[in-house]
Amino acid sequence: MNLHVIHTGNLKLDGGAMFGVVPKVIWQKTNPADSNNLCTWSMRCLLVEAGSRLVLIDCGIGDKQSEKFFSHYYLHGNHTLEGSMQDAGFSLDQVTDVFLTHLHFDHCGGALKRVGDNTIEPTFKNARYWSNRDHWQWAVTPNRREKASFLMENIIPLEESGQLNWVDMDQSSWDLFELITVDGHTEKQMLPKITYKGRTLIFMADLLPSIGHLPLPYVMSYDVRPLVTLREKAAFLQKAADEEYILFFEHDPTNECCTVKHTEKGIVLNQTFKLKDI
Repeated sequence: MNLHVIHTGNLKLDGGAMFGVVPKVIWQKTNPADSNNLCTWSMRCLLVEAGSRLVLIDCGIGDKQSEKFFSHYYLHGNHTLEGSMQDAGFSLDQVTDVFLTHLHFDHCGGALKRVGDNTIEPTFKNARYWSNRDHWQWAVTPNRREKASFLMENIIPLEESGQLNWVDMDQSSWDLFELITVDGHTEKQMLPKITYKGRTLIFMADLLPSIGHLPLPYVMSYDVRPLVTLREKAAFLQKAADEEYILFFEHDPTNECCTVKHTEKGIVLNQTFKLKDI
């Protein structure tokens, strides 16, 4: 098995929304904000190369939304989904599976592309797309708090394409990796747990967006069940420290991976490093 980092660009989000009740004077030490109180976040995806399978975990924000929509998020950086795939030595058509941790627009927007004025079709024409029924239902009938994050043009055409498949949530694994399911950020978010070079790597998605979110109270205002997130983080970090997990970050603007460790003050950051250095 080989793993490849796929950078799809950066966006900006409000620092207060990203850190919830934590005061700016504290969180800005790790994530400095601009004059509009916006912080930069990556949209870093992971490509799993395993035999004849090429699995892309999440796929960024895409480019099919309106100029007005994108103006709220200040997209920047030189990386694109297709360009990063090419840098890794692959084309979009070689992807066999697209595994979507959840259906918020910055995680699944790149799954579909606009062709002409009125047609939306899969970006990966030869791939199977994977979600789970519980999260799908949550997304297509969104609550008012999350409605702005679930864009129907990112979701419904996947089902209509005939390429959508369901992960069996009665199992703790999928074809190529195990799964951790969490419900604090959104219903039935799936975190891939991958055995790689004798280590355990967790694709963190939105349970832990960055190393700045390692302290337990640092919970995003976007989370629909913040107290559940607190419990999920506490349990996860305990196991991550015990078993020396590698945490792979989707949104940390600087750090790809880290490990955590036990100290007298609790579980803290141990080391940061790039995926290629494992």
